[in-house]
Amino acid sequence: MDYSLHINGAAVPTADHFDIFNPATGDLLGRCPVATEAQLNDAVAAAKAAFQSWRLVSDADRKAACHAMGQVIEDHAEELAKLLTQEQGKPLNGLGSRFEIGGCQAWTHYTADLELPVEVIQDNEEGRVELHRKPVGVVGSITPWNWPLMIAIWHVIPAIRSGNTVVIKPSPFTPLSTLRLVELISGVLPKGVLNVVAGRDNLGQLMSEHKDIQKIVFTGSCATGEKIMASAAPTLKRLTLELGGNDAGIVLPDVDAKAIAEGLFWGAFINGGQTCAALKRLYVHEDVYEDVCAALAEFAGNIPMGEGLDENMILGPVQNKMQYDKVKGLVDDAVAQGARVLLGANPQEGPGYFYPATLLADVSDGMRVVDEEQFGPVLPIIKYSNIEDAIARSNASDNGLGGSIWSTDLERAKALAAELECGSAWINKHGMIQPNVPFGGVKGSGIGVEFGEEGLKEYTTIQAIYA
Repeated sequence: MDYSLHINGAAVPTADHFDIFNPATGDLLGRCPVATEAQLNDAVAAAKAAFQSWRLVSDADRKAACHAMGQVIEDHAEELAKLLTQEQGKPLNGLGSRFEIGGCQAWTHYTADLELPVEVIQDNEEGRVELHRKPVGVVGSITPWNWPLMIAIWHVIPAIRSGNTVVIKPSPFTPLSTLRLVELISGVLPKGVLNVVAGRDNLGQLMSEHKDIQKIVFTGSCATGEKIMASAAPTLKRLTLELGGNDAGIVLPDVDAKAIAEGLFWGAFINGGQTCAALKRLYVHEDVYEDVCAALAEFAGNIPMGEGLDENMILGPVQNKMQYDKVKGLVDDAVAQGARVLLGANPQEGPGYFYPATLLADVSDGMRVVDEEQFGPVLPIIKYSNIEDAIARSNASDNGLGGSIWSTDLERAKALAAELECGSAWINKHGMIQPNVPFGGVKGSGIGVEFGEEGLKEYTTIQAIYA
């Protein structure tokens, strides 16, 4: 099936396409349209024209439109979940495609009800000063392949809720589900408010350079984020960049290893580890190190992995060969340096990019699997003896997206969490984000935040009115 772009409320065919394959089976799923620069310009022009009227739509009507989009997602939830599973690889069940579509609904409805009322800064005999929030204009959204629909919603809904119009470009690895999502939800919007283009990576650079796009919101790798920031500089675009993480978790010696094993596993292996804010490095105190290793291996060994349309599967494949090869290379390098394999590290021949859930013990900082973001189903477990040293090693990364402390002493855990250099810190869990809590990184993990009122404000400019 050949998919189309969606510009100014209509399907737009392209002359060129490329194949999209199911990462679990290798079967052809559909053909992605390749937008030309002229078609991108058409999408931006449509969004720019629509902005002139959409910015004047009442707050109540924009709220209602966002709720209507949430209802459309609910009405087509199973269709979207099955397409997502076949394209991205995550199973329907567990923390998979149905979970992602449910997240799309939750974030859409919550964001729809957010408001940014006029703030009164001063009102006295010297005069009144009001602070108004105004939409920026055309927003360019560039999304990744790991949570393609959820992250599309994170970008699109706050932009539209605050009065902007959008041109979204999905990852060339997972474009089909986003093309279908936009086709569905744009039906409740005026023409041109939401447009989708697809193609290869060069399209992202054209967007970040485009003079009529006022803001870029991007979720993806640090390297690509740096390129976007550079190419957006000549037009002084506003940016929200949620970039890679190499999140550390620190386990204190007072824990019950079996009690925390499930939380540790899902913190690390949600979406097969293909999550920016997943647990990527686990520092465990020497007193409980072997117990934690054993409890994790026991829990992980019972999690089924396979083709995602099978209702019994909980983990799926790595999404693409590039990432599969990176994961395999990191594990092979660690094993060659003496890492102890607790589980996995033995991928089988066959269709699909299935890499088994892998736990590596006796690893150390300096190994690539610790220092680099693996973004796959692998967790390195590092022994420590001194908590100050563990904090320092956790903070030594150039990234700063998330981190976690695992302990039965909540007050001490909160104090240690405050020492972590990251945008979000969790206690006895990892990666649990909420639509009402700002989310973003520090250091190399990005600029700006998403979610909640703070995230909504990022799609606006400030105007002070003196009276």
